[in-house]
Amino acid sequence: METLPKVTKAELLEKIKNGKYMLFFTAGWCPDCTFIKPAMPAIESEYKDFTFLSVDRDENIDLAAELNIFGIPSFIAYQDGEEIGRYVNKDRKTKQQVEQFIDELPVVAG
Repeated sequence: METLPKVTKAELLEKIKNGKYMLFFTAGWCPDCTFIKPAMPAIESEYKDFTFLSVDRDENIDLAAELNIFGIPSFIAYQDGEEIGRYVNKDRKTKQQVEQFIDELPVVAG
């Protein structure tokens, strides 16, 4: 999983303007983030149509605020620069919950 450097919202939208992306907002101090991290490689391999990007919430605090990320771990799905779904709250998330979120995303015609 690629780790996103510190970026502005405009820089992020430029990077993700083509294709399907899953942003994974996390932080090193977050125990619930640590809980889901071991499952992320399996989730990534199951959903190969998405490019997964890890976003350090603390390093990208302004971006997180602009995107209304007020709890972590959180996920936002994009297709061609448009948000197609979000799983954003401060609760611990299981592999099954993340997979259900991805499975329920709308299929957007390319």
